[in-house]
Amino acid sequence: MRIEDEVPYSLEVKDFFSGAALYADGTICASWSPQGLAFKLPEQKAESLIAKGKAKPLKYFPKGHVKKGYALFEDPESRKAVTWKKYFLKAVQQVLVIQQVDGCI
Repeated sequence: MRIEDEVPYSLEVKDFFSGAALYADGTICASWSPQGLAFKLPEQKAESLIAKGKAKPLKYFPKGHVKKGYALFEDPESRKAVTWKKYFLKAVQQVLVIQQVDGCI
C-alpha cells in the first residue's frame, strides 16, 4: 500500500537547496539531503534514536542550529524500504500533533 493511501493528509514534495522536503497538510515532516534522510518525530523518540547512535541530530548548515525533534539517518540506502515507510508514517502522524498543539485543528 502506498503512503498516500494510508494518511488523511495531502502530501507534497518541494525541492530545496540540494534536496527535497515532504510536507503533510502544509507542514514539513521529512527531508532528503546530501546528509541523509531526516524525519520529524516526537522529540523524545528523536532524542532516543540519537542517543542510541541510530540517528544524528539534523543541521541544515554546518554552523546552523540543531532542528529539535528531527532524527537524521545517514546512508539510508543501506536499510530496507519498509524501515523508512514506518518513519514516514510516524513523521506524517506527528503533523497532527503539531497542528493540535498550534491550535490548527
